[in-house]
Amino acid sequence: MNNDFPRIITLLRKERGLSQKQAALELGISQALLSHYEKGIRECGLDFVIHIADYYNVSCDYLLGRTPDRAGATIKIDDIPETETSAQDDENRVNTLVSLNKKLILNSIDIIYELLSRANNKGLTNEISSYLMVSVYKMLRTIYSSNPKNPQAMFSVMPELYSGLSSALQAVIETNAKQISDGKPADGFRGINASSAPALSPDVISKQFPGLAPSLYNLIQKTEEKIKKLN
Repeated sequence: MNNDFPRIITLLRKERGLSQKQAALELGISQALLSHYEKGIRECGLDFVIHIADYYNVSCDYLLGRTPDRAGATIKIDDIPETETSAQDDENRVNTLVSLNKKLILNSIDIIYELLSRANNKGLTNEISSYLMVSVYKMLRTIYSSNPKNPQAMFSVMPELYSGLSSALQAVIETNAKQISDGKPADGFRGINASSAPALSPDVISKQFPGLAPSLYNLIQKTEEKIKKLN
């Protein structure tokens, strides 16, 4: 099958609060066989993929990790065809890429800040905001530096130092954010209260952010595809 199928069917079962025994009974298979499917020890046939897709009311493509959308619908930026026709066509494609990527990022950030609002922790909000600010700063300087005639006096950190130092700063910020999210103090801020931490799952996110969730799922999928290529 693939590595996504075992993970996703396990996630769907736990989202419903089902035990392996109960799910196996309703799916008409043994608990041992379902356990093997969820652990990736055995591969199932196509008929079972369709059966379990109907059982959890999701698409087969979602079960196989081909799309982050449970209904199977998604807009993939990489699906936009390459063009060799004219400069105008190239410009239109770039503009489409800009619009789609911007939508994925901004919608996902909207979800993050809504979750931060619910968590009600100043430190976590501060650290995550700082991390995102540094990301924007780094990429702005990358674009800015593409033209050597642009005056570097706009920035106080020297060109040969900003990349390494800003990456180091991000690593520190990320460590602080992780400490705070684990309920531990960091950088003068208190850790998050366990009772304030949002209870989340793909199903919860889809229900609470119906208009924004598809962008987040596509962002996750695209990012993890790039991460896997490094492995």
